[in-house]
Amino acid sequence: MAVRMRINGAAADQVPALDRGLAYGDGLFESIRFVGAVAPLWLRHMRRLSESCERLRIPAPDAAQLWREALEVTLGMPQAVVRITVTRGVGARGYALPASPRPMRVVAASAPPQVADSAYVQGVRMRVCDIRLAEQPLLAGMKHLNRLEQVLARAEWSDPAIAEGVLCDSHGRVISATMANLFAVVDGVLLTPSLDRCGVAGVARAEVLATYPQTQVGELMLDTLLGANEIFLSSSVRGILPVHSLCERSYAPGALTRQLQLHWHNLGFSMEQAE
Repeated sequence: MAVRMRINGAAADQVPALDRGLAYGDGLFESIRFVGAVAPLWLRHMRRLSESCERLRIPAPDAAQLWREALEVTLGMPQAVVRITVTRGVGARGYALPASPRPMRVVAASAPPQVADSAYVQGVRMRVCDIRLAEQPLLAGMKHLNRLEQVLARAEWSDPAIAEGVLCDSHGRVISATMANLFAVVDGVLLTPSLDRCGVAGVARAEVLATYPQTQVGELMLDTLLGANEIFLSSSVRGILPVHSLCERSYAPGALTRQLQLHWHNLGFSMEQAE
């Protein structure tokens, strides 16, 4: 199925060449999983989008309008991923902010990625990426349009058996996977990296933290991750994915991973396994 798209509310598939999102990556995006006409994490996505717009000083779009447009582009689709892109809009050449910005919004729907049932049951294979994430606290946590670090990280391997890569910062601290947040159970304690210097604070991560408030958020080094009892990834699009191997280490999906998969299933994401 082709991508269905609305640009500023109208059916279109092209953006102006002078849009600042294209020129400078001056914007944000959200990738939202829909099941029919339901998006279980919609409010979390809207909260992150609004907060990020405020941080970047981009006028936030109206959430009710985004919802109407999302329903239009997903009409008749049993499963979909809606990407909402918000840019600062067309501007004059140069980095200075426009005095009166006119943001552009793109709402596009496509079929969700194919993930084998075995990935949810047995887990996925990962590697450690060579690229290191740059630290910029002013942008940390946001899902801004500059994803070049993730693009280059994903270009490091072509083996289809490897589903994801671990990203670290310049100090060797584990931050995330290329397309997901990362959690590890170490000596019975659930850990996830702090994202106050770099990385994307995913809405699925927020849901896990709300569901399991005992989670310790802080510095996570690679040696600690490798010594974990269980590792899993969280993604608003793919859900809760166990990790079965990393750097020649093997892991089995544990009780906490299964508990969170069940929670994901109960949210309404019926495609994901919850065994």
